[in-house]
Amino acid sequence: MTASRSTPVEVDPFDLPEVLGTGAVTWSATDSLAGHLVRGVLVPDDGDPVDCDLMAVDEAYPAPVADDATRLAAHQSWRHGQVALVAYDGRVTVLVPGRTFGPETVLEAIRRFAKALGARPADYAVRLRVGG
Repeated sequence: MTASRSTPVEVDPFDLPEVLGTGAVTWSATDSLAGHLVRGVLVPDDGDPVDCDLMAVDEAYPAPVADDATRLAAHQSWRHGQVALVAYDGRVTVLVPGRTFGPETVLEAIRRFAKALGARPADYAVRLRVGG
């Protein structure tokens, strides 16, 4: 793990605010897609924002960003059409196999996140940053 990340704590999607599963929500990147971690925030139309990051778990240079158990959980979930959710320092983090993000991977991660909450993926929108 990198020194800036704490130990991940598994998150049950049903412990997240109900408003994330009942109405329109926008996930907005607060970082560019450069690197293994994209910080972001979920903004429901009728509720308070929730910090929510995306992490590509396979980045290993200069040091691994995730331990073996975290990587395994991410890959198993993804293989079955789901996502693994954890919290690092209180921030919800969607774990995604890979080393970096492209727009398609971000869209798929948020689609799977919505499904994990029991929400309609069509109720979710994604806003990306063009640059750093």
